[in-house]
Amino acid sequence: MRWQLRNFLRRTITYTWARRIVVAVIGGSILALGVAMVVLPGPAIIVIPIGLGVLGLEFAWARHWLRKLRATAQDVVNRVRGRPTQEQRVDQQQQGPEP
Repeated sequence: MRWQLRNFLRRTITYTWARRIVVAVIGGSILALGVAMVVLPGPAIIVIPIGLGVLGLEFAWARHWLRKLRATAQDVVNRVRGRPTQEQRVDQQQQGPEP
């Protein structure tokens, strides 16, 4: 039984799968820690994007969430600085110049 399991693992677990598993475990742990820091004291705003960045090395959904997070953060920064957001720029371009 033991030898059968070892042979099965040698045939099926490749470097690609091993890397994907390691990235999932490390990135998932960092992301979970960041989500926990939302209610616990800690820099959740910094840790969550790091976790998504690590997961984004292997998973497309994490890259998508990270892109959305970056866009939202950029919009918040623009609002604080008084610059128009992307949506406001599109609305202004569709309306044309004001008379």
